Amino acid sequence: MLAPYACHPDQSRGRLYPESYSTFRSPFQRDRDRIIHSSAFRRLKHKTQVFVEHEGDYYRTRLTHTIEVAQVARTIAGVLNLNTDLAEAVALAHDLGHTPFGHTGEDAMELLMQPYGGFDHNAQALRIVTSLERHYADFDGLNLTWETLEGIAKHNGPVSVPYSYALAECNAMFDLELHTHASAEAQVAAVADDVAYNHHDLHDGLRSGLFTEADLMELPVTGAAFAEVDRLYPGLEKMRRRHEALRRVFGEMVEDVIAVAQQRLEAAQPQSPEDIRAMGTTIIRFSKRLYQDLKAIRSFLYHRMYRAPSVMVERAKVTQVVNDLFPLFLHHPDLLPAEWQADVARATDETRLARVICDYVAGMTDRFAIQEHERLIGPST
Repeated sequence: MLAPYACHPDQSRGRLYPESYSTFRSPFQRDRDRIIHSSAFRRLKHKTQVFVEHEGDYYRTRLTHTIEVAQVARTIAGVLNLNTDLAEAVALAHDLGHTPFGHTGEDAMELLMQPYGGFDHNAQALRIVTSLERHYADFDGLNLTWETLEGIAKHNGPVSVPYSYALAECNAMFDLELHTHASAEAQVAAVADDVAYNHHDLHDGLRSGLFTEADLMELPVTGAAFAEVDRLYPGLEKMRRRHEALRRVFGEMVEDVIAVAQQRLEAAQPQSPEDIRAMGTTIIRFSKRLYQDLKAIRSFLYHRMYRAPSVMVERAKVTQVVNDLFPLFLHHPDLLPAEWQADVARATDETRLARVICDYVAGMTDRFAIQEHERLIGPST
């Protein structure tokens, strides 16, 4: 029942290391399962979204966010007759390359790695699934299909020039056609990411007390959602009111993406995944109206949540953790665990050594990074 422009598993471009076809699972199902069973996926449990992982039991972590993204991706892909397994696999892998401390940690790592080929979490995710996961006897990495690797690399759009050493290295192994758009399934994973974080950042911001429901009544989309709940359920208890309103916001985003995709696909009449890649534009997206409304919400969240004074204090602390650990390991690589010493020994210059240190620090969870900083340097101030 897949659409002609969907990625069909029996037409996959294959894996870097050929494997026999599974009796029970399609290639994309196999990719999904390998991602779920990877060490990097398990570490997402203790990596932050906005708030540092230990600050509260109810805030989203990278793992809960990733599960939410995968759920949205399967829903949208299913309605559009796309391959739900591929959409889910890309969604599950999309944040594997994130550093500890969310975008704060990534900002710090980008600056630290500028002299050594740069850092980007999408490229780091590719490095993880092609090299750093070392559990299989026949290959390093997870040996994922070309389509899943393409989705990790390009779900946010074409890459005209490899923007990091890690991406260039992976692309040299398995040409991902970085100049084109990704499959429709990968585009679904990207927009599902937007849907998920727009929804849960509102929820987490309310829970944290950084803003109130009254503030959201003044914004597009959220204001109408709360007004509808008040009309249908006058006097509803606070937490139920909040949930009812935000699930309407969630639903509006998903329905908008589906409606726009159906219209654009009907107009374009693509007949293959290659037609999707060659379109020169993203086909799975929000409507212009909703996109502008969501920009207003993101601006509100930026000022009231991401740059709130209490969050900025924590950002400064965790930035210090990354800024201290990276040069310490770079100058004293013997401090890395024994299983990393083979990589250190293969690093023939400072750039390659910096990449090994980056792999190690970027793979840390929030709490492990804090523990290592306290053990080796002392508490961050």
